[in-house]
Parts: sequence; C-alpha cells; structure tokens
Amino acid sequence: MARDETATRALLERILSDTPTTRRDYLRILVTVSGGLLLGAAAVGTGVFRRHGTGAAPPRKVADRLAPGEAAAFRYPGQDDRALAVRLPDGRLVGYSAVCTHLACAVLWRAEHNALECPCHDGAFDPATGEVVAGPPPRPLPKVVLREDAGGIWAVGTAEAG
Repeated sequence: MARDETATRALLERILSDTPTTRRDYLRILVTVSGGLLLGAAAVGTGVFRRHGTGAAPPRKVADRLAPGEAAAFRYPGQDDRALAVRLPDGRLVGYSAVCTHLACAVLWRAEHNALECPCHDGAFDPATGEVVAGPPPRPLPKVVLREDAGGIWAVGTAEAG
C-alpha cells in the first residue's frame, strides 16, 4: 500500500510542477499555426504546387510519325511533365498533359476504347477535346500544342484546357 501511495504522490508532484499553458503561450501557438496555414494557402493560390508545367519551353520532338489510333508519350514542357500525343482515328493530331486533373495519376491512351483514361479512379477524357466525360476529374486536361512537319511531330507549347 505504501508503494502505491508513494507512486501516486510522485505523480501528483510531477503534475503540479508542470507549468500550465498561459494565454500568451496559447496565442503564440495560435498565431504560428494560422501563419503556416496562410502561407500554405498562398502557395497553392499562386501555383507553387502546379500539376503541369507552363510557360516557354523549346520545341521538343515527340515522334517521327503517328498512324491513326496511335499515341506517343513524352515529357513537355519540363522533364517532370508527362504528356501524350494522339493521332485520332479521323487523322487529327492532339496533345494533352498525361497527368489526371483529379489526383495526378497517369492518363493513358486506350485505342480499343478511343479514350484517354485514368485507371486510378475511372476517370475518362474526350480525346478530341480533353474534356471530362466520366469519373471524378474536376477539369479538362491541359493541352499541349503540337506541330507536324516533314521532320516529325513537335511539342511547341502549352495552352489552357477548354
């Protein structure tokens, strides 16, 4: 019994010796956390955490040629930006970011379905426009501007979706 009483007394002394959080400490913590949240929101708002590169980039060769129904994966405008060039069955050439606008999973060309699909959450995009046709993606795919000449197919810029 004496041992339990000694342990209880030691615990009580330790609790009483802890300094309580003062109003000043509480306000300091509150201001620090609020400042961190504000900086994070500002970073997101200014595009620090972008999902696909934008801006000027030199032209990059994508492929020599693409037959109808074929696609080529490439990196543009930066080395970390995945993109797709697709020759639609009707012969048109289109280019898009290969990063899903939902949670940044890979977007794949499915020739058998004539669709751009994100297998992570069953997202699908219209290959002719990049618009969302199924699933949870909130926005169309960003466009990659392609140019075709005798030397091949080139990525020459990016454009806003829509």
